[in-house]
Amino acid sequence: MATIPTERSPESSVAFLRDGYRFVGRRCDRHGSDIFQARLLLRPTICLRGRPAAELFYDTERFVRAGAMPLRGQRTLTGRGGVQGLDAAEHGDRKAMFMSIMAPAAVRQLGQLFDDEWRAHVPTWESGAPVVLYDEVARMLTRAVCAWAGVPLAATEVDRRTADLHAMIEGPAALGPRHWRGLLGRRRGERWIGGVIDRERVGTLPAPEGSALRVIAEHRDARGRLLPRRIAAVELLNVLRPTVAVDRFVVFAALALHDHPSWRQRVRESEEATESFVQEVRRFYPFFPVAVARVRRSFDWQGYHFPRGRRVLLDLYGTDHHPDLWPEPERFRPERFTGWRGDPFRFVPQGGGNHLSGHRCAGEWITIELMKRAVTNLTTAMRYDVPPQDLALSLSRMPAHRPTRAGPAGAYAGSPGTSARARSARVRAHSASS
Repeated sequence: MATIPTERSPESSVAFLRDGYRFVGRRCDRHGSDIFQARLLLRPTICLRGRPAAELFYDTERFVRAGAMPLRGQRTLTGRGGVQGLDAAEHGDRKAMFMSIMAPAAVRQLGQLFDDEWRAHVPTWESGAPVVLYDEVARMLTRAVCAWAGVPLAATEVDRRTADLHAMIEGPAALGPRHWRGLLGRRRGERWIGGVIDRERVGTLPAPEGSALRVIAEHRDARGRLLPRRIAAVELLNVLRPTVAVDRFVVFAALALHDHPSWRQRVRESEEATESFVQEVRRFYPFFPVAVARVRRSFDWQGYHFPRGRRVLLDLYGTDHHPDLWPEPERFRPERFTGWRGDPFRFVPQGGGNHLSGHRCAGEWITIELMKRAVTNLTTAMRYDVPPQDLALSLSRMPAHRPTRAGPAGAYAGSPGTSARARSARVRAHSASS
């Protein structure tokens, strides 16, 4: 039996926070292996990257999610009792609930709501007041997804709800105030959405047929029971929060257009080019760093032993930048997705495997739709300048982000390039007709 390469450090949590998205990849390179073992959060953890590793990781006969996510992640990002931590029949039932919300027509409807928000804001961005594109996109997504999901949202609430959703996203890998804000955002968010669930169930807030609110509030498990109020709130937030998180991909797309201006004309002229461009943004830029699971029962794989209960991390960022899978992985080349037919274990920005039966993100189609709408608006609905600014963004921050201020229409962050740092950019907007 082969021995899994092991980090010498007795505890690698500080190194994980320091290296961020590069943690797994750097150590794989150093060990000359796509598998190694480290101690993280006081527990031995096997770290993997690459296509064979992804195919293994999403084998539900070998891995479970229950008990895998650290509590700090459950208490901020995912919520306790949500679909991400379920297995077997219970996971299948809950995942089917989510997938029923993701019909193509519903995804297009959300895209149109976002599109309407964007075009309505272009005139206000021309006013000259400094804005941050990341913040603007986040608020637009909050309004759009709440309207789409059937969740009432007063204009006075938008900033507060957006801030709480952002705090949940920022909290898991943070220390100190950023983590505390994540805990507070989770608590306030569940209280807010719990009240919305109650109103729908008693009939004082009729939700449209097929809306996320109605589907989740009225969902019954295999035994015919409604989801407990708190769990229903967690799951509805698992629709709202990931949708708002797409603001990162939107600003990454904006940066890619700035760094690679030849693609502006290409995406204007071709839907296929837009699709390829969006997919390369999802591959190239940092979104989720890793996915986590736990060994269901002991097994051997490629000569390595995986003991029962061992925590396992799959390096999503590293798999999407693996040189054996992606020629010149540190170059932004949308052409690589021309004619792409998909591979659920090679391309894993939002997880791998099967959407319905596995743990791949149910909202992946929403992400793609919203990004395509954003790219179209950036190239057809508005023109903009990019004023001088600090373009640095450390990949040690998870999720990667560094909002900066700008002239009209904002800032966006992103490109990892060949170094350990990413770049960001800002724009000054004008209407397309100006």
